[in-house]
Amino acid sequence: MAADMRLPTIRKPVSQVDSAFDRKDLVVPGDVITSDTGFMRGHGTYVDEDKLTASVAGEVQRVDKLICVRPLKTRFNGEVGDVVVGRITERRRSAEDELTMREYLQEGDLISAEVQSVFSDGALSLHTRSLKYGKLGQGVLVQLSPSLIKRQKTHFHNLPCGASIILGNNGFVWLYPTPEQQEEEAGGFYTSLEPVGLSDREVISRLRNCLLALAAHKVLLYDTSVLYCYESSVQHQVKDILKPEVMEEIVMLTQQKLFEQEG
Repeated sequence: MAADMRLPTIRKPVSQVDSAFDRKDLVVPGDVITSDTGFMRGHGTYVDEDKLTASVAGEVQRVDKLICVRPLKTRFNGEVGDVVVGRITERRRSAEDELTMREYLQEGDLISAEVQSVFSDGALSLHTRSLKYGKLGQGVLVQLSPSLIKRQKTHFHNLPCGASIILGNNGFVWLYPTPEQQEEEAGGFYTSLEPVGLSDREVISRLRNCLLALAAHKVLLYDTSVLYCYESSVQHQVKDILKPEVMEEIVMLTQQKLFEQEG
């Protein structure tokens, strides 16, 4: 009977990061955030005996004098301009609109879209009117917590490793081979159904496991953190990335690279 074993090894020393990655910005309900009365109370906080206190577990965020706590786990509450990735399950517009849309999109299709408006009940209106949105072709869908997706100016990235990524604000991440034609036809209703080569599949599989590793350690997901994690994983086989000890090593190296970049 074959068994997969990893013998203890001496890890390369990774300098301790005290300012950015010791997570002093993380709080749990009841933690005092500040006693300074000059700050404004934001979401996820309340005032107790003149002290600003956390009401949820999450990350403290400061914008000027406004302090709020962003929950580590939360349901997706869309905002206008958010990028979302999802699967069509049904339609709610007029019969005429439905017939027109069926020329391009069907139930079961995976799409990327942008939040056009938010209704009072929390429902979202989406649009795919730009060529960068629309039906998705060959790729891998990874579902993660929306709270881990870092808001950026763009959520579409062609990574140097040879694959592309769409980081949906709703926590759905789409990985796919970078199109040879880097023009806008890479999105929209252009859907490549060509077989994906082995090398592309390996890159996408590695990226997928890197996303799961970062998410397991509550690291914010954006193009730089994903790329650094990918680079830190290349010395390991794809299937080994999700082993707890390998995952921890890769994430530590990623955090170190992010700290050095910010420093």
